[in-house]
Amino acid sequence: MRCLLDTHTLLWYFHKSHKLPDSILATIECVDIQKFVSVASLWEFAIKHSMEKLRFEGGISAFWKMVTANEFGVLQINELYLIEFSNLPFLHRDPFDRLLVATAMVEDMTILTADESICQYDVKCEW
Repeated sequence: MRCLLDTHTLLWYFHKSHKLPDSILATIECVDIQKFVSVASLWEFAIKHSMEKLRFEGGISAFWKMVTANEFGVLQINELYLIEFSNLPFLHRDPFDRLLVATAMVEDMTILTADESICQYDVKCEW
């Protein structure tokens, strides 16, 4: 299985939050599962951190170090994701989440998310 972590999933994992179900924690920590993060999540984090809508000690540098330390693959935004993005129905208005949906669809990945709006799309979700 190949998984794409939603931004909140990534934050909860790094913060060791009780909001992260044991099953999702096990998926993230399983060495046989490939885990990825979209650069869109890093961008979303940077925006919200700069606006002080969320806190992460050390800011984007520390957040980036956590991504690389955990050996999460980082997916850059490409033309195929943008084409899929432009064809998505507006079931979810958040552009970052819509880009995650498009990415997961193109890459045939499962999104690890608590966001029920994301799961309204024809995309594999786990929570």
